[in-house]
Amino acid sequence: MNKKPMETIMGIVVLVVAAVFLLFAYRVSDLQVVKGYEVTARFLKVGGLNVGSDVRINGIKVGTVIAQKLDTENYDAEIVMSLSPDIKLPKDSVAVIVGDGLIGDKFIKIEPGTSKEMLADGDEITKVKDFKTIEDMVGEIIFMVTDNGDNAN
Repeated sequence: MNKKPMETIMGIVVLVVAAVFLLFAYRVSDLQVVKGYEVTARFLKVGGLNVGSDVRINGIKVGTVIAQKLDTENYDAEIVMSLSPDIKLPKDSVAVIVGDGLIGDKFIKIEPGTSKEMLADGDEITKVKDFKTIEDMVGEIIFMVTDNGDNAN
C-alpha cells in the first residue's frame, strides 16, 4: 500500500484542530471545578443536585459542589462546596437548591446575608431552603385553592 504524505499531514492537522476545539469548548463551557475554601450545608432533600453542580450568587458561578453524602445520624444530605477564594460570604447567608427551568440542571443559589462575620474554610451554612419538586409546588397550590378559610368543623 502506497500512502501519500499529504494525506498523513492532513490527518494530523484535522486531529490537532479537533483537540484545540475540544479544549476551547471545555474552557468556554465553565465546567472547571472552582478551587478555593470549602463550606458545607445540610438539606432534607437535594432533588437531583450532583457533584460538579454550580454554586451561584445572582446567576454568577462562584463555586462547585465537590461532595455529597448522607448523614447517618439524622439522615440529612450533607453537601460540600468549594467556593472561590475571592468571594467572602457572611455567616448568615442562605443556601437554596434551585433548578434552571422545569427540567434544567440543579444548582445551589447563595443569598448573601448581612453579618459582619464571614464564612471560613470548613464552616457550615446553617440557613438553608430545601429543594421543592413540582409535586410539592402543585400540592401547595391545590391546598391554597381548596382552603377557603373554613377551618371550623
